[in-house]
Amino acid sequence: MLKQNIPAAMTDTFTLANGVQIPCIGYGTWQTPNDQTRAAVSAALGLGYRHIDTAWCYGNEQGVGQGIRDSGVPRDQLFVTTKHWVTARGYEQTIAAVEDSLKNLGLDYLDLYLIHWPCVLRSDAAWEEINAQTWRGFEKMYNDGKIRALGVSNFQAKHLDALEKFCTVKPMVNQLEFHPGYLQWDNVRDSMERGILVEAWSPLGSGAVLQNELLASIGKRYGKTTAQVCVRYALQNGVLPLPKSVHPVRMAQNADVFDFALSEEECAKIAAMPTLGFSTYLPEEAPADALAGLLKK
Repeated sequence: MLKQNIPAAMTDTFTLANGVQIPCIGYGTWQTPNDQTRAAVSAALGLGYRHIDTAWCYGNEQGVGQGIRDSGVPRDQLFVTTKHWVTARGYEQTIAAVEDSLKNLGLDYLDLYLIHWPCVLRSDAAWEEINAQTWRGFEKMYNDGKIRALGVSNFQAKHLDALEKFCTVKPMVNQLEFHPGYLQWDNVRDSMERGILVEAWSPLGSGAVLQNELLASIGKRYGKTTAQVCVRYALQNGVLPLPKSVHPVRMAQNADVFDFALSEEECAKIAAMPTLGFSTYLPEEAPADALAGLLKK
């Protein structure tokens, strides 16, 4: 079944568990070098994006901040997300990490802060306590007004179960890899049932996804690109997409998805696609040292 209350415009928002409004499409910056990020973010904001997603490990927080300032868009009209990296786990380290990201971005507060990857048993036998101590740092900065909303990324049910045993402020967002060819519905539905908004990282998948004949044929029916079909599919299923491009024409296309709707039959065909474009990043198979391979990619 298609999700009800589908956003009808780029200016529409989803509502987080604490009442904070989050723009329904975000601009992703993963794998964008810092020296290119400034112009890309400024261009995205000029095209109407108001939700920017970055992370400390992307190495481009400074470029994001510069792009925001270049755009001239008032801060109160923006929603800025960044993420906590695995090297800063723990209470005091997390507080310092928030301050470091704020300095990099040139901002007084964050709209959303995420644990980028859960600590897992393969990394440390005390993984539950480590995640809990990190989350305590999140909660302090939230209560101090430095962060408007808290969330996680790449968390599966077992990681959320463990965290919820300790937390006083529950996660409001879970950012997961989600695109045609890799939907991981079990994790998506689990988060939704907890009242957690799911965001899609890599919502366009990879080149293999963008060249898929089924998606191309669906797009052709509506005069849309394969990327637009991917973004639309996320929105129709209540998932907030974070498409990324450094090309203004494609940036604009990726947000131009509100004048068509995928049929239930088309959505069923997309859901039935075999695995395609999967990044291979899984929390239980990626200890901290392996995750170092993601650093500043």
